[in-house]
Amino acid sequence: MKLRFTPRAAQDLIEIADYIRGRNPSAAVKLRDEILARLQTLILFPEIGRRQNIEGVQKLATRRYPYLIYYTLDRDADEIIVLTIRHAARRREYRDV
Repeated sequence: MKLRFTPRAAQDLIEIADYIRGRNPSAAVKLRDEILARLQTLILFPEIGRRQNIEGVQKLATRRYPYLIYYTLDRDADEIIVLTIRHAARRREYRDV
């Protein structure tokens, strides 16, 4: 499967990186690596995420850092569409079912 980011998800990544980099540049690199590793896992196992209250949306948590990756699958296009990436402490649009 291919991975595609919505404009919102791409902006989320930029904002997360900027925020962390301003406080701890080496932590920003580690967080980026963690998010990329989870996305690689997602490509291999697209159904790994937890289903959310909005149909078709799933959530995958990073392991080391408190970030949540929300995504949906487009089987016709063979794509995983990353909707948003949020810190777990922030208000959530989606909830587990």
